[in-house]
Amino acid sequence: MAFTIAYSRKNNPTYQASCFKTMLRLVVTVILFSSGSINILYADNKQSETTYAVSTPGFSIQSLETQMQDRVYLLTANFNYHFSTEAIEALEHGVPLLILVDIEIRSPRWWWNDTTIAELEQGYLLLYHALSESYVVHNLNSGTQNNFIRLNHALNFLSKIKKLPILDANLLDPKKEYYLRVRTHLDIESLPAPMRPLAYISSDWQLSSDWYEWPLQK
Repeated sequence: MAFTIAYSRKNNPTYQASCFKTMLRLVVTVILFSSGSINILYADNKQSETTYAVSTPGFSIQSLETQMQDRVYLLTANFNYHFSTEAIEALEHGVPLLILVDIEIRSPRWWWNDTTIAELEQGYLLLYHALSESYVVHNLNSGTQNNFIRLNHALNFLSKIKKLPILDANLLDPKKEYYLRVRTHLDIESLPAPMRPLAYISSDWQLSSDWYEWPLQK
């Protein structure tokens, strides 16, 4: 009797339609939930990829040191580069950004301004290639070029200087004291002419570190 009732319900058109509607609602619910999950994960991933843009804009010097090798002073430095949202948007719309590292060797004088013995400038051009969707760091001094898929990878590479030759020790007076002075900044003068007036007055483009001083060991 139980089998007969079950069999009759299974073959009843009304019952079959009800089951079909139930299954259809279940499938739609699963699809919607899955889509929502994918969207949430995608949003989380996008947010994590653009964390660099959320950070407070500004440049700073994290560490600095020098060493002498074969009578040549070598500089090793670590920088922090946090670009503003406006600068990143300009970069990704084809505007190259020129980052300069100013290096000075100075000798202190108690009675007047310190004497500048030597000045160097390292230039790095940061570019975005829309066709290949890649970021390029071009060293203007050495001519070398490095490509990166993500902006944070390019900035990580840009933030490190390792054993850069800066001065021949034979040019210095062994009886005097010397120190190194370094800063890094975004070169506004290299921006397209229509962008410069706003860049001169906007904090979003005034990206520069303070001068960092370090004694030059004999």
